[in-house]
Parts: sequence; structure tokens; C-alpha cells
Amino acid sequence: MIRVSTITVITFGIFLLSSFMPDPNLNESIKRGKEVYALYCQNCHMEDGKGMPEVNPPLAKADYIKKPVKTLIAIVLKGQTGEVVVNGKKYNAIMQAQDYLTDIQIADVLNYTRNSWGNKIPGTITPAMVKAMRK
Repeated sequence: MIRVSTITVITFGIFLLSSFMPDPNLNESIKRGKEVYALYCQNCHMEDGKGMPEVNPPLAKADYIKKPVKTLIAIVLKGQTGEVVVNGKKYNAIMQAQDYLTDIQIADVLNYTRNSWGNKIPGTITPAMVKAMRK
């Protein structure tokens, strides 16, 4: 009985500790995503992710980027028109499709925005997820 309890405690401890360790793949994706953001997104959403008031919505602390992953990928791939509400404010600018970006670039920039400027959204977006949405 003691042996089972000891194994259970050790297993639980390993599980608990591993849940607090950052995903190295996510960390690398976020680093690459920062570069993609600077090249392709920063002009409209600004370096600090706060957007342009009354023009382009913020990504910093934005409720909008908590949308389902498929929705976020589709927005980057296909662009977006029409009114959107972000953090209770209405925006009506056109976001051009960014479908020229690679699957890796799109996954990386989404991972970056979901984990920057006060955002901490669990999960990792992978290039395979983006590729599946291109079809």
C-alpha cells in the first residue's frame, strides 16, 4: 500500500511540476512571431499592440483574440471587413488578407499576439492547424 501511495505522489508531483514549465516550442514560436508582427502587423496594430484608436483595434488585452483558433486563423488568411467589437468598442477598418505568409509565420504571429501585452491565452497554434484552414 505504501508503495502505491509513493508512486502516486511522485507521479502527481511530476505532473504538477510539468504543468508549470513553459512549452519550449511555444516559446520559440513566440520569439519568431514577434519578428513577423514587426514586419506585417505593427503598422496597424502598433508596437505595443494597442492599435489606433477609432481606426484599428487593439490586440493588447483584447477580448477579441480569445475567439476560437479557427476564427483567428481565418481572419489572418482571408482578412476581415465590417464592424467588429473589441473590448466594447466598435471598429470598422478593413484588414487585408495575409495569405502570403507561410503556415509557420501565421502560427507564430498568432502565438505571439495571444501571449503578449497582458494576453495569456492557453494553447499553441501550430502550422498544421493553419495548413488545414488553407484548404
